[in-house]
Amino acid sequence: MSHVKGGLLILKELIHTLPPSEKKIAQYILENPEESILLTAQTLGERSKTSSAAVIRLCKSVGFNSFQELKIRVAGDMREQTVAGYRDIEPHDEYKNIIEKVTSNTTQTLKETVDIMNVENLREAVTALTNAKTIIFVGFGASYIAALDAEQKFLRIDKQVNSFSDVHMAATSIANKGTDDVVVGISFSGNTQEVAKLLELAKQKQAKTISITKYGNSLVSKYSDIKLHTSAAREATFRSGATSSRIAQLHIIDILFMCLASEEYEETINRLDETREAIAFFREDALQGKRIQKYSKK
Repeated sequence: MSHVKGGLLILKELIHTLPPSEKKIAQYILENPEESILLTAQTLGERSKTSSAAVIRLCKSVGFNSFQELKIRVAGDMREQTVAGYRDIEPHDEYKNIIEKVTSNTTQTLKETVDIMNVENLREAVTALTNAKTIIFVGFGASYIAALDAEQKFLRIDKQVNSFSDVHMAATSIANKGTDDVVVGISFSGNTQEVAKLLELAKQKQAKTISITKYGNSLVSKYSDIKLHTSAAREATFRSGATSSRIAQLHIIDILFMCLASEEYEETINRLDETREAIAFFREDALQGKRIQKYSKK
């Protein structure tokens, strides 16, 4: 098992997607978490007026390997302090309140993203990126910010990487990829048509595909070999939730980068030193130019 928290969060986010019998069980667990972790599948089925088979189906539907994993994750959630829900700004809100709300929303999204992270999937993604001949990150709208950030980070450690927000440029690049290449699709909703089609194209070319989406089954994850998830941050009136989800995407990129750097520690240090020296070279050149300009005016 990769993690010991996130059970209640996952049930809350996916309950509306479940069949009626599984929805009844999820609702019962959400309303009675302390009791539910002490029950057998059969007893939980009876209490929720369903069946033990429905309990097992629920576990599979939300991505757990067993009922035991679900109970352990719910128990882990109950050890955490209750966190306030996502809060949106109000008309003419005090700036100090806006600071607190934005910070609270971001903190909660990051915490929930960590709680639902599957470490085995993360490990697979890092291995794929480590061994990739080339890497492509695709994203549209706010998700392109995460794709661009990933390109900048992985370029610094000598990975052959590109990011695209233009569907035709991305498709042209993916058309020449194959089994040694990786395509990463980033979409908060998981239902961005362009990202899904690009991952579908990548799979046709037999490239490895990775998705970064909110938790749950989606159009994008359908075409991904490895699935990474962010918390499904609630989108409020002024999209403060969406702002938090963008930061969660950046957080996953950071985690991928750091994990890869840890696996290739010495090589990463050397490559980062070389990139720093290259930037310092240009800064020194610019500084020297300013000195010459300064003295020529005297």
